[in-house]
Amino acid sequence: MALENEINQPSFRSEDQKAIVNIIFTYHWVTEKFKNILSVEGITMQQYNILRILRGSDPTPLSTLSIRERMLDKMSDTSRIVERMLRNGLVGKRICSTDKRLVDINLTDAGKKMLLRLDERIDEMDEITANLNSDELTSLNHLLDKVRETAN
Repeated sequence: MALENEINQPSFRSEDQKAIVNIIFTYHWVTEKFKNILSVEGITMQQYNILRILRGSDPTPLSTLSIRERMLDKMSDTSRIVERMLRNGLVGKRICSTDKRLVDINLTDAGKKMLLRLDERIDEMDEITANLNSDELTSLNHLLDKVRETAN
């Protein structure tokens, strides 16, 4: 459905303004769909992001600083989120062997199992882009990357 119909705004000041509003609207639309999938496991998007990051580095643990640098949501309080995940048994932590000031975080078996369950559900997210072919997906990714290049 066209953005104009979705938000009941028949016109925009410019195509630039429409594009920005469309990106923001789409972000929130996708986020809600994603939150619904994650809620089945009782975790937040930030917790899922940390699980995903740790799986990518497994079996090598990461410091909370390394995790924070890789987070999609840079405003997340990584230490607080990790502590909650620790209490829920999704991650483990220990003092870094090479730098006693750092704490190493690793994925537990429970965290891995949760990710496997979510992997099956996350495939439902493919429905979001089901009406785009491979070339369109490549173009979309390229265009989104290009939008972010203006910030650098």
